[in-house]
Formats: sequence, structure tokens, C-alpha cells
Amino acid sequence: MSLLFNKMSRYREWDLSCKVYVGNLGTNASKYEIEKVFSKYGNIRNVWVARNPPGFAFVEFEDPRDAEDSVRGLDGTRCCGTRIRVEMSNGRTRRDRRYSRSRSRSPRRRSYSRGRSGSPRRSPSQEQVGIKRTPATAI
Repeated sequence: MSLLFNKMSRYREWDLSCKVYVGNLGTNASKYEIEKVFSKYGNIRNVWVARNPPGFAFVEFEDPRDAEDSVRGLDGTRCCGTRIRVEMSNGRTRRDRRYSRSRSRSPRRRSYSRGRSGSPRRSPSQEQVGIKRTPATAI
């Protein structure tokens, strides 16, 4: 029974050290074709192919070394009619990636105010206005 459950477990619950992300797949990518290509690197535990939206899949190997070998060997090769991107899965969802990317921006971004026309407007710099700085030693 546990073997059956293991085969049917959701891809989000797979062992991250053995889980490979396959991106840039064609819309007609088949589980069989992915298994055929990736099984050359070791025993596969699971394959999950996205259907809505299509274009990516996850492959879980039994051994983490096989997963790493498949990344090195298959990244940039052709599979299912396209040149695929293969990398170790980081376990984060697209929503997590979007959040971390926006949080990593510098907090010192320039702020813009909107003018009457609705287009961004910057306040003029000190040099444009003609303000001269006095050196700190002169004060």
C-alpha cells in the first residue's frame, strides 16, 4: 500500500534533493517521452507533467546524484520538440518566487509623483534649480 501511495503522491511532497524541474516543454509533452529521456540517468520514482498551463514538468529520481547528473546532461537539449531547461527544483511556487523577487529590490528606489497629465514626474535636482552646497568645513 505504501508503494502505491508513493507513486501517487503529489509532486509538491516529493524529496527536493531528488526533484528536477523541466521547463520550456512543448504543449504536447508526454509523460512517456520524459520518462524515456530521463531514465537514462537513473531510476525514476515519479513524473508529473503540467497541463494547465502546459510547458513544464517535474521528475523525481530515487537517488539525488541521478537527479544532479540529469540536470548537467539534459539542460539545453531537445526533448518533446523543444530545447528544454532542466534544473534542480527549489521547492518554491511561482507565487513565492514573485514575492521574493519584489522583496529583494533596493528600498532606496527613487519615488515618483504623478503630474496632472498622469505621467511620472521627478522633482528637479539641486543642480537644476541652482542651489549650491556649502562645504561642511565652511560652516
